[in-house]
This record gives sequence, structure tokens and C-alpha cells, in this order.
Amino acid sequence: MAVSERLNLPERPESPPSNLSLDPKVRASIEILVVDDEHTLRESCATLLTSNGYSVEVCGRGEDALEMLRRRPFDIILADVFMPGTTGLDILAAALEAKPDAIVIMMTGNPSVESSVEALRAGAWDYVPKPFSATHLQIMIGRAAHTVVVGRESDKKTQREARKTPNGAVSHSRQSVLLGVSPAFSRVISLVHQVSKTDASVFITGESGTGKEMIAQLIHHESRRASRELVAVNCAALPETLLESEMFGHVEGAFTGAVREKTGLLEVANGGTLFLDELTEMPMSIQAKLLRVLQDGVLRKLGSTKTDSVVNVRFIAATNMDAAEAVEQGKLRKDLFYRLRVVPIHIPPLRERPEDIPVLAEHFLRTFWQQHRGEQPSPSFTREALESLVDNPWQGNVRELRNIIEHAVVLLRPGAEIAPDDLPFIDDASSPSSGGDGFPEGFSFNGDYHEARERVLAAFERGYLARIVRRAKGNMSDAARIAGVDRTTLYRLMQKHGLDRQDLLARSED
Repeated sequence: MAVSERLNLPERPESPPSNLSLDPKVRASIEILVVDDEHTLRESCATLLTSNGYSVEVCGRGEDALEMLRRRPFDIILADVFMPGTTGLDILAAALEAKPDAIVIMMTGNPSVESSVEALRAGAWDYVPKPFSATHLQIMIGRAAHTVVVGRESDKKTQREARKTPNGAVSHSRQSVLLGVSPAFSRVISLVHQVSKTDASVFITGESGTGKEMIAQLIHHESRRASRELVAVNCAALPETLLESEMFGHVEGAFTGAVREKTGLLEVANGGTLFLDELTEMPMSIQAKLLRVLQDGVLRKLGSTKTDSVVNVRFIAATNMDAAEAVEQGKLRKDLFYRLRVVPIHIPPLRERPEDIPVLAEHFLRTFWQQHRGEQPSPSFTREALESLVDNPWQGNVRELRNIIEHAVVLLRPGAEIAPDDLPFIDDASSPSSGGDGFPEGFSFNGDYHEARERVLAAFERGYLARIVRRAKGNMSDAARIAGVDRTTLYRLMQKHGLDRQDLLARSED
């Protein structure tokens, strides 16, 4: 009897090529435990995986599995969720306690969104509904084994870095910009540290400028995938055809201008992390294609009629919109949303954590002074300046604060005391009230001509961008046409001034 028949599902019509192949010695070093009370299934799995070169043990009772895990940690555990007595979730907890970086895959004959999400949040690497094919099992275990190898690489890299730093401490270059003392932000960072050690998909929400990409970078940096690539994709910045080609790659002749085959970003991120920014802007057709990659790692390039490769990627998604509302409106697939939202992380806006503003301001002052002015005596904030920073509404959040401090640093004298007038605040330049001479009411004439000119230009850019985005009702392609620039330039200008499309639209309705 064929293995695929013993697994109760015929083989897939095609056997996808694997670019996750491992050296036979490495494969033999990966220890797998299969736990299922169904004798035929567990023996079939063991036969298949052993023939693939892995070191495999089997167990028919959850209680026996717990005893085995106490005596010997395994790299990969394949366990049935529902078993009499000790369940798969009990085995999951014990496996992670024995070996925190163990990969646990849950098998279930009664799959549901709730049970699957519960298992993933508890630390499971993935889940597979029964029955499944031999090919599906081979692909999933192949991806899991690849993750084990990547984790070993990262452990070696961390050990090398630890030996190079005082007292064995490891330097986290990205962590310095994720500063905060508020309880709300501390909870975010605590959750980041927890989820970083797993491969669970993370869904980050928060207003524009709160630091969603920085959080994604920290998660990747602290994960077992840190030695591999973190690839960021802005789903809103590219038209549908170009986005699909960028993500999945394309074959020669897939469309006009496709003169050669292209490797997509999913393949570039193989073994690492893919950060999907502005996920709710991704076209539905691409969402459907992405879902298959999430489910089994199978990748098909644009214009291809076959499966081109198998990838092993950890996904982090982010949006500044209400994702649940996007699901209700049909802009985001419900199944994709649940697959990606295993661990939700919400970053509170800066105005809701005022304790963090002085800490961030001091950090940006030191950083930009060193960058732009070198060893000259650094300025310092007056009490009034810090109070004005705390009182500002910060519609652009940390990004806006960063830009304002950098702007001030460029113009300040060495050793100066920073007063409120030295900080180029812009309240809402989309509707400035004139003082009668063409300048906004309250405009400060402190500083020389060049400084004043820069502030006026910044106010103009901010106000102009706000008006055209509202005029286009948030459609960035229309807004770019009105402005006579391409979408990439428009997004760059919006980011420069800490402007957020949804926030502008919401304020226009107030």
C-alpha cells in the first residue's frame, strides 16, 4: 500500500520542486517525534519521514510522549490535537518547556479557526488538517527542518557576537529607536520579546508614524531567523500587476516587458521574514495567491503554469486601518486575516503615552546632533520646550517628532538652550488662519531668512498634501495625478511630513 493511501488522501497531481533541500548529514541530525493515537497514521508518517532521511520516533499515547520529552528534546514534534487523556496542547506546552525553539506542528481531524488560532498562539509552528497527502507532509516537514537549520545558524551568529561584546552582551542596533517608559509601550515591547522566539504570524496595528516597521524589525532581529533577510513590501505603493510580480516573481514573457525570469521577494525572504506593510491595500487576487504560500509554502510565479518553488517564510503584517472593518467591507480576506493575526500587536499613538515624548526627544536630539554637528557642544531642552512637546497632538506620531527634532538640530547653535519657538510645530497646515500678511497666524519670525523659508515651505507642503488627498477622497493614484507626481513621490512626501491618509480623511469629517 502506498504511503499516500495510508495517509487517506491521494498524492497531489504535481510534486512541487523544493529549494529547501538539506545535506543528508544535516537531515539525519534533525530529530522528529510523531504522536498520534491512530496507529496507521503515525506509522505511515514515520515511514515516509524516515525514508526522507530524518531521525524519527513515534508514540501512541500523550502520557508517553510527555515522558519522552522529559528525557530527550526533539527538534520537530508532529502531534494530534485531540487524544484521550493528555492532549496535543499538553504536548505542545511540554515540548516548548523542554526546548523553547522546538517546532511543534498540530494535526487535527476537526479543524476550526478557533482551535487553530489557539494552538498557534500557544506556540505551535503550524497546523495541518487531516487527512493530508504525503506531499503535503513532506513540504511541511521540509520547511520546518529548514527553519531548524536557520535557527542553528542564528544561534552560532549570536554566540559569535556575544564573544565580541563586553560581558557577553549582544547589541541590538534597532532597539535604540524603540524607546519608551509608559506602561502601554512597555506592554508592547514585552509582547514583542515573547513572540520573537516563535514563528507565529504577527499582525501590527497603529496609526501612521507609530513605528510599526521598527517593531517588525525588532521581532525579526530577536528571532531564530535573524541571520536571514527581513524583506519589507509596501502593499499600497505599487499597482496590482507590479506588486504581484515583485512578490511572486515572474517567468519570461509573463507580460509585455518581461524579457527574463524574475525572482520575487517571497523567494528573497526564504528562511527569513516578510513584512507586509499596509496589508489592507493588497488587491484581493493577490491575497488569494498569498494565502496558499501561507498555508503550505508553495509558490507560483506570475505567468507560470506550474509550482516553481517552496519557501519557508515568517510573516508580519501591518496596517493603520481597522482590519476587522476591512474584512467586513470585502477588502481583506477573512481566512488570510486569521492566518496572519495569530498574535495581534497594537501600538498606541504618541499622544496616549506622553511619558515617552521627553525620552524620545532627548534620544533624537543626541542622535541627530552627532550625525549633523559632530563633536560640537550639544544644545539642551528648556523646561518650556519639553512641556510644549508633551502638549503637542502629534498627528504624525513618532515620525513627526523625529522630523521636528532633526529640523531644529540643523538650525540650532552649539550649546544653545532649546525654546518652544525653536521647534517648528505645525498645527494643521491644511487650514491655516492668515495673520493678514499672507503668513499663518502665530507664525514665528525667529531665526534667519533661510530658517523662516524652510518653515514656510514645510507648512505649504503639508497643507497642499492634505488638501489633495482629501480632494481625491483618499485615492492615492488620483491624488498623485492632481499633484502631477508619481505615487512613490507622493508617499515619500506624506511620510516626510508625518501625514496619514486615513487620519486626514477622518479629520475632514469632524
